[in-house]
Amino acid sequence: MSGETQSRPGITPEARVVSLWRRFGNNALGRRIYSLLFGRLVPYTGTIRPVIEEISPGRARVTLRDRRVLRNHLNSIHAIALANVGELASGLALIASMPESTKGIVTRLEIDYLKKARGDLTAIGEAQVPKTIGESTTLQAHATIWDREGDSVANLTTHWQLRPRDMP
Repeated sequence: MSGETQSRPGITPEARVVSLWRRFGNNALGRRIYSLLFGRLVPYTGTIRPVIEEISPGRARVTLRDRRVLRNHLNSIHAIALANVGELASGLALIASMPESTKGIVTRLEIDYLKKARGDLTAIGEAQVPKTIGESTTLQAHATIWDREGDSVANLTTHWQLRPRDMP
């Protein structure tokens, strides 16, 4: 997150993600604005220009428009763009269900590429987080990336290290 986000007293970066969603996520224009803001807050993720369609505790839906800049030499969407949108969807699902007293970081990412990704894509992220985190805990979040025909093009698992915010 940017220094601007981290320096705001009283609100964690994770809480800001959720509070901005509550403010902007109620209509199509708001979701576009939110997605642009998110891309500014998380610049690397912003490079793929995802559109965040849904965030709720344990679930997120993100779309990725097929653009030439995302393509590889096989004329399909690049593997790392797929990993990026899958990590985003799974992370938003997890963050939306994390207790505010918790912080987390991705420690590992696994992805299975199932078929060439062409056309617009939708990533569905899912995570289950306990209501309280009293000690350092490892947790997995998942995402499946679908093409317009309804075929799964990739499955992703992110491994998160969660711990109480007051724990070093």
